[in-house]
Amino acid sequence: MPTGPDEEAIRSVNDLTADWARLAVGPGEGRGTVFSAAAVWPLLALLAAGADGPARSELRAVLGLPGAADAAERGRRMVEVLRAADGVDAAVGLWTRRDVPIRPVWEARLPDGVRGELTGDPERDGRALDAWAAGHTAGAVPSMPVPTGPDLAMVLAGALLVRTRWTTPFSEGRLTPETGPWRDRRLAGLYRTGGDLDSVRVAPDTPAGPLTLAEVRGDNGLDVYLLLGAEGVPGADVLAAGPGVLAGDHVTVPGSALPYGEPGPGVTVADATGWDDSPVLAVSTARFTVRAEHDLLERPEAFGLRTAVDRSTGHFPGISPVPLAVSSARQNVVAAFTARGFEAAAVTAFGMAAAGVPTRRSRHVSALFERPYGFLAVHRRSGLILAAGWVTEPDDAPDHPW
Repeated sequence: MPTGPDEEAIRSVNDLTADWARLAVGPGEGRGTVFSAAAVWPLLALLAAGADGPARSELRAVLGLPGAADAAERGRRMVEVLRAADGVDAAVGLWTRRDVPIRPVWEARLPDGVRGELTGDPERDGRALDAWAAGHTAGAVPSMPVPTGPDLAMVLAGALLVRTRWTTPFSEGRLTPETGPWRDRRLAGLYRTGGDLDSVRVAPDTPAGPLTLAEVRGDNGLDVYLLLGAEGVPGADVLAAGPGVLAGDHVTVPGSALPYGEPGPGVTVADATGWDDSPVLAVSTARFTVRAEHDLLERPEAFGLRTAVDRSTGHFPGISPVPLAVSSARQNVVAAFTARGFEAAAVTAFGMAAAGVPTRRSRHVSALFERPYGFLAVHRRSGLILAAGWVTEPDDAPDHPW
């Protein structure tokens, strides 16, 4: 785990995870979803580095960055933290229209990644952006979540791919819950037994009430924690409380110290008779694959974008001399928990459009050679004409697209 300033940024990412959980899961039992604040945070930091006025203040507040902090450096370092982790691939891409110059100082501080050009052709741009998204998520997220078109001036995107294999695989079977919303359903069940009682913990007192956490360890330093709250507790509250439990904000009791009975949601502690007196932990769950699409602009204030979406004026003079506003902010993400391991992939894209009303006038000259024309090939230094000609039959366009 990084220390120092990166530790502060990591806590900020985890806080954003908790806040986003309340929005993404929704009220009551909630809806199935998946999201990645780690894939959004670096992009917000890079935008904050080029913003001014209220947009800059709002972005920094959501990021938890002090006023003097270097937002671009924090964003770049967070991407480096992700890239350095075993089992994690992270990428950043920037695409701009030819008439939207990027400030060299801002661009130089971006993480290494793709720099591309937007043509204004929705199909051509869409193919290029989709190929990048699919290529950086092993095909798990096949498309870039950004509307393409002539108004799209810039795209700042990030991709995140997380993979691990369990150190101890699960066995597969049928799971038929006897109570709860899944009662009597025949589910794809995953089962595992082992001797590490402390891989299950109970946090008896959290903002969501008691929580049970089961740690599933991966073989590359990545782990997955399963969270279960008491019946009737809103799913958003359970998920939002999880980061605080992992951060040590709430006391937890390890499995080896839990009292007999039912000391936590879904947990039973009892004695069993057999030929071996070794402790046994049995974990059962359901295999899942969950996909989600998130429009961050449904609640722009949650991501520090309330002012940044106002297209009456520009908010990012540190990015480009062309006034820009955020026109779209979306994330597509998928996660799968199987008998052998876990995989999650996310692509986040911020679309930018020109903002304000143009006030400067410039001379525009067009020269169209759309009928027979001549040409001269001249040696620059001597002025010698090396070739001359007249064009009456230009080449036909190829059948394949450019």
